[in-house]
Amino acid sequence: MLQKPLNFRIAIHLSFKDQDMQKKRYYVRNWQDYNEALVKRGDINFWFDEEVIRQWHVTENTGKRGRPKVYSDIAIQCALTIREIFHLPLRATEGLIRSLIEWGNLHIQAPDYSTLCFRQKYLAVCLPKTENKKPLHVVVDATGLKVFGEGEWKVRQHGYSKRRTWRKLHLAIDENDQEVEVAVVTTNDFKDSEVLPDLLEQIDSNVSQVSGDGGYDSHESYQLITDRGADPVIPPREDAVIAQHGNFHLPANPRDEVIRKIRQLGRKNWKKQSGYHRRSLAETAMYRLKTIFSGTLRARLFENQGTEALLRCFALNKMTQLGMPISYAAI
Repeated sequence: MLQKPLNFRIAIHLSFKDQDMQKKRYYVRNWQDYNEALVKRGDINFWFDEEVIRQWHVTENTGKRGRPKVYSDIAIQCALTIREIFHLPLRATEGLIRSLIEWGNLHIQAPDYSTLCFRQKYLAVCLPKTENKKPLHVVVDATGLKVFGEGEWKVRQHGYSKRRTWRKLHLAIDENDQEVEVAVVTTNDFKDSEVLPDLLEQIDSNVSQVSGDGGYDSHESYQLITDRGADPVIPPREDAVIAQHGNFHLPANPRDEVIRKIRQLGRKNWKKQSGYHRRSLAETAMYRLKTIFSGTLRARLFENQGTEALLRCFALNKMTQLGMPISYAAI
């Protein structure tokens, strides 16, 4: 007689639990425009702007010793960006640029592969960003880009060897339009919180909130974001303790304030109230980056690897500006 009510209670409990764990469904409001934007990403119509043609070759004398540059930074960046989009080797990139110049009947020359490799080390890449006067909600995260190492199948079957190296790409994403605001490339021995000052220093716009995962949980990160005039939304670790208790003569510790809110509301409710879940947009941007350009770097010099990663972010911002989905949650 007791078995049926017990099973009934368990079934009710599981049904409520499944309801809570069920993910929300989202629908795209601007599917027609977003679909056209995805189609335009594969548009291979090439054209050379008149200003780019005029600046393709370096004509001014620098006054420095040695042979002057033949090609401008615009020409090098144009060729290397095309290389990243189409996953080409350096020699094939030279051939493609040469054919485009011949097709357009232009009176310019294509840089050879050795020039592209050498100039990539010193190329300064400026990310294209949409003009936005609103304060930014910046979401930060880091991902790994493989340099040396085996594929996943080999690692699962036989384990990984000592020759396994990757670089860390640290991204600061604008939560509103999902563009890459800042990108920094480091070796794999840098912590996420150690690179946060470099990310925020390169953002010129006003920042209202900075969201990150537990890798940015440190007193220095909280204080740095607060000094910038923004709200830090970083979850402290489970066993975090308050550093200042009832000392009103000292300025409030921003990390202690977050710990107090979590104790008051609970961690789950605090994440909902603070908008912490929007931080996942950084992981979405990394997924798009690796899906379009792969998660492996071809260059072998560290400086070239940094330029290669920045060029991918440059092209990703261009694709993002073509159009992004506007989604809404199903009721």
